[in-house]
Amino acid sequence: MLSFFKDYKKFAIGFFILSAVIVLIIYNILNVEKPLPIYQPNNVETTLVDSTIQHVKRYHKIADFSLINQNGKTITQNDYKDKIYVADFFFTTCQTICPIMTDHMGVIQKEILKDDDIMLLSHSVTPVIDSVAQLKKYAIKKGVNDAKWNLVTGDKKQIYELARKSYLAVKSVGNGDKYDMIHTENFMLIDKKRQIRGFYDGTDPEAISQLLNDIEKLKRMEKQ
Repeated sequence: MLSFFKDYKKFAIGFFILSAVIVLIIYNILNVEKPLPIYQPNNVETTLVDSTIQHVKRYHKIADFSLINQNGKTITQNDYKDKIYVADFFFTTCQTICPIMTDHMGVIQKEILKDDDIMLLSHSVTPVIDSVAQLKKYAIKKGVNDAKWNLVTGDKKQIYELARKSYLAVKSVGNGDKYDMIHTENFMLIDKKRQIRGFYDGTDPEAISQLLNDIEKLKRMEKQ
């Protein structure tokens, strides 16, 4: 009888250790950080996707561009090479959502100021009004750090095509002519491969907090 209990004790200890190992493995599996999605035109809300690319299921990237920033410098994708960045669309004379969005971009700028991997990019949707001088005045007023944040103007058709066919940022349709106008609260998180990794309401403080969390997650993912 005594031998039986000794054997049972050994079995119980062994079973407890095995159970603890199994629980630990399951815990680690369940707590693996889920990667951020890579958004393709076919899995984004249809109203945000130009009809010509709604069928695209893979390899979607932000197109090349050439625009002018608040300092009169030409800004291209090369300025964002190997960078994570947040993009949006605004105009300096907007009195509704744009001031809120710009203030929230300022919050993001403050958080990423010392992080060389992260930048910001704001596209004017009224480039005729938003000259370099106008952007510079606005940048000074809003505390834009030139090393982190470009406010860009340029060819309207190019900017509108970027909004509709690259960033998938707006619900309206149009061809970028003088009567066309887009207005969107969306912020887009772009990775170092020029892929869209998130959409956020630029007027919502909680969405901005989520965006900052996702930036950190994306940084961790890209180090793996």
